[in-house]
Amino acid sequence: MRRAPGGRAGRPPRPAGAARSAWWRDAVFYQIYVRSFADSDGDGVGDLEGIRGKLGYLELLGVDALWLTPFYPSPMADHGYDVADPRGVDPMFGTLGDFDVLLTEAHKRGIKVTIDLVPNHTSNLHPWFKSAMAASPGSPERERYIFRDGLGTRGETPPNNWVSAFGGPAWTRVPDGQWYLHLFAPQQPDLNWTNHEIHADLEKTLRFWLDHGVDGFRIDVAHGMAKPPGLPDMDPRVTAQGSGEFYDPRFDNDRVHEIHQMIRKVLDEYPEAMAVGEIWVSDEERLARYLRPDELHLAFNFRLVMTHFDADALRLAIDRSLTVPAATGAPATWTLSNHDVHRQVSRYGGGAPGVRRARAMALVELALPGTVYLYNGEELGLGDVDLPPEALADPRVKTAGAAFGRDAARVPIPWEGTLPPFGFSRTPHTWLPMPGDWAELTVEAQLEDEESTLSLYRRALDLRKQHSAFRGEEIEWYGAPAGCFAFRRTGGGLVCALNTSASPITLPPGEILLSSVPLTGRKLPPDAAAWLV
Repeated sequence: MRRAPGGRAGRPPRPAGAARSAWWRDAVFYQIYVRSFADSDGDGVGDLEGIRGKLGYLELLGVDALWLTPFYPSPMADHGYDVADPRGVDPMFGTLGDFDVLLTEAHKRGIKVTIDLVPNHTSNLHPWFKSAMAASPGSPERERYIFRDGLGTRGETPPNNWVSAFGGPAWTRVPDGQWYLHLFAPQQPDLNWTNHEIHADLEKTLRFWLDHGVDGFRIDVAHGMAKPPGLPDMDPRVTAQGSGEFYDPRFDNDRVHEIHQMIRKVLDEYPEAMAVGEIWVSDEERLARYLRPDELHLAFNFRLVMTHFDADALRLAIDRSLTVPAATGAPATWTLSNHDVHRQVSRYGGGAPGVRRARAMALVELALPGTVYLYNGEELGLGDVDLPPEALADPRVKTAGAAFGRDAARVPIPWEGTLPPFGFSRTPHTWLPMPGDWAELTVEAQLEDEESTLSLYRRALDLRKQHSAFRGEEIEWYGAPAGCFAFRRTGGGLVCALNTSASPITLPPGEILLSSVPLTGRKLPPDAAAWLV
């Protein structure tokens, strides 16, 4: 491989209002799907005390920060993303005291803790929505949500043609004839963000958790909240999941930036606090708007999630992703998986090939400049689980079908032993069933195996944190054979090479720091990656 001319990504401008040394700029976050991480009380569902008991593992893994999915009081129609009280803890997960202990002990270990914020909607069992249902059309109670009269002679048709992201109509009719908007499940009514009471309540929630000591927030549906005046119809070619090609008025309305500016004003009163947005937009210029100095600190870029295992496609995804930090000064935010998408082992083909490719992509992701988000279980090489129909719990299955369910990537984590529940719980009746063939994938089995996926992640995270080769915020590309790429971090000199072709290739010059598979000489096999310096 040789260095490709003109292959350097531009240097980002120095961000206004954010120090280059801010802890989140190059942190490795670890997403904990609370229900599936560790169960301390034997009810088959993960909880806060379970997480506290695994902090030693997380410190050993080498992550810098946690992102906890919602643990607030909720009827669990969408497993916590239907929030009934944003300033409490559901008894299923523990108590507010349990959260405070978890936070304190994580901080003692040098691990930051961030939590989910769900500002687009509430549960239909939130006191506000129950009041709205009891009130009359046009009342202040209904103005907290988006109620509208229907179309047709008797209002029997929804107010517009919007569909839910979970499939089916985005409107549900109530007994008095009005309809309310829900961009997700009917149990998740959308809030009306033109109502200043909504702003005041979110500020109260932010301060509540920041005063408890949390280090930041992951903002759910951060491109939602604001709706265009008049609620115009969506282009019928837009799918339930959205499309970058056609007009979709449900998301990314320009007024959403006023909401993020309000959030940022609060966060700026807590100098170390940060926020990252879940923003599913396909246009980098639109994404960059969320990263202006008075808005979000970080924004997920999902291009790697949406790109198949091909060097040319991945290089394009990386280049496009790096245009955002180049324009804003905010770091890139990389991820390969989360609780809403198929695990990368399965996306890359499943079985042994899927594991090899996922290991290779872990090195690619961790070599890139910026922030990285890992999803619990990816460090074990877990793939999706083929669940029986009767076990499926995702509300999206009911409206969109089993093929669109997310449960396969949410199965509890295997910790130890040879049979389910593999130390996750004292009961084998876990909230989602665990497969019987995970004995070799448990944390216990992998910790002492130097060739395991867990050992690979541990070494990679340690090198990323300690080695000077990972300095710098620019990369430059090398010339490479077809089906391969190599890039170099210009500040520190790290080289990352990836081979997605069917033949071994010769690595660039340099000392080999780490490889996703054992190497023979200086040949990088297919479906593999290596770090050099």
